[in-house]
Amino acid sequence: MYQTVRYEKKDRIGIATINRPEALNALNSQVIADLEALISEVEKDTELRAFILTGEGRSFVAGADIGEQKPMDVGQGRKWGQRGSALFRRIEKLEIPTIAAVNGFALGGGCEIAMSCDIILAAGPNAEGKG
Repeated sequence: MYQTVRYEKKDRIGIATINRPEALNALNSQVIADLEALISEVEKDTELRAFILTGEGRSFVAGADIGEQKPMDVGQGRKWGQRGSALFRRIEKLEIPTIAAVNGFALGGGCEIAMSCDIILAAGPNAEGKG
């Protein structure tokens, strides 16, 4: 259903995994669009009791995809930032508990997404016995 986000429901818990591990799950237009659509789905699901957001691989979200932002002018950059802020605000306003399961890098917009959640659970590489 989504190109860059995997979503599943277990019991009454929604689990979203941002799935761009080759780019450390950096936020590009497609990830933002997928998350916007997913949050619309979560907002309407009256059976959900909690929502978990995590990242695939060794990163939660390594910020914005600066390669996509490079050609933007000031107006486009401002619009990009406002779109991200609106998404983060929607996550903050969800009426169910939200949990950021931070599994590595949470830089820039990744930190903002984590802070939009009610609870942050974080584990670094050493938690998996690596590094």
